[in-house]
Amino acid sequence: MTPFGAAGDIAEQTAPTLAGPPSPPRGLPALKLFQHIRAPEIPYYLGWLNYWSAAAARAIGFPDPARDADLLSRSRRTATGGWVVRLTDAPLDLDNPAHLDALKRAYDRFPEIGGRATP
Repeated sequence: MTPFGAAGDIAEQTAPTLAGPPSPPRGLPALKLFQHIRAPEIPYYLGWLNYWSAAAARAIGFPDPARDADLLSRSRRTATGGWVVRLTDAPLDLDNPAHLDALKRAYDRFPEIGGRATP
């Protein structure tokens, strides 16, 4: 996979098709375009390395020690109260089933990301 392979898959999560709404690859969820997300602090998508401001973390409910132990083991808090969160130890490779599973679990955990939660 090229270094930009995961970014290409993320782009495909929101890309419209001739048949209508996006049909995301690899079982990933369809994401709304950024202009259709209800609040500016909600992240548009997940990547291998994520920065969530304090406001973004509050908006998505991170951290919840009971639910986020795995993510917290690869996260650090910034001086301004935000978070830097790695989904996997190595750079995200969606051809690696463990990495794809980690990404899917994170989307399941944070339905607000990508504007998928109903207000």
